[in-house]
Amino acid sequence: MSTYVIGDVHGCFSQLLKLLDKISYNAQEDKIILTGDLVNRGPDSLAVLNYCMADSNITSVLGNHDLYLLYLLNTNQAKGELKKVVEAENSSEIFEWLIKRPMLIQISDQSTHKEFIVTHAGIPEIWSIEKAVHLAEEVSKALNTDPSKILKVMWGNDPNSWDECLTDDDRYRVVINYMTRMRFLGNSASLDLKNTSTKASAGFKPWFEYASESYKQKNQFYVFGHWASLNGQTNNPHFIGLDTGCVWKGKLTALRIDDLEKISVKY
Repeated sequence: MSTYVIGDVHGCFSQLLKLLDKISYNAQEDKIILTGDLVNRGPDSLAVLNYCMADSNITSVLGNHDLYLLYLLNTNQAKGELKKVVEAENSSEIFEWLIKRPMLIQISDQSTHKEFIVTHAGIPEIWSIEKAVHLAEEVSKALNTDPSKILKVMWGNDPNSWDECLTDDDRYRVVINYMTRMRFLGNSASLDLKNTSTKASAGFKPWFEYASESYKQKNQFYVFGHWASLNGQTNNPHFIGLDTGCVWKGKLTALRIDDLEKISVKY
């Protein structure tokens, strides 16, 4: 039995099937965790969703494009490449399945004593893992309790940094932005949400370059997608980027957590 984490699929259904075949995925034994952004931009988001929903051994964290789809489904807005999903006969089932996906997944590998933290974009260094888990659960509870409210207020770039005093809409929005949209941070963990390149603006650097060395002692590995322009390169083996730009004619990549091997297929 193996556990694989797979980077952003973005509706690239045929590449997902090729990758599952390449890793010899056994639906009776193996587990698949997706880094979010199952949908949008690619050719067949509906097929990706239906395939994942039909397999109880496949799950995902929520990405920013998944949240956008939830918003469209909740407001019944059939737009662009996601129109087919919103108009699908099982759109309500898709909504119920997708909104129950977590913001963060922890995996403990007992054989290697490694811990893996999977989010779509990452975790800012100002949060401990325990804090991040708590905030992720807080957002998930709010999403499932009052989806219309949260899906409506999650848009925007403000506030652009965490404050323990934040409440309600601002609190949910900034947590969602850290976990699903983050790339560059300033010294006070302020978010630069406009820069999607790999070159930092003055006063900012990639979120994973702020981390203390404690993750090494704890044998922790942070696994994320979202940042396609990185092409998986973080220059730190404890921070593993898996968005290798499949939807941009790149590759779809899986990480086998047993041995940290990466396996890819071309678009």
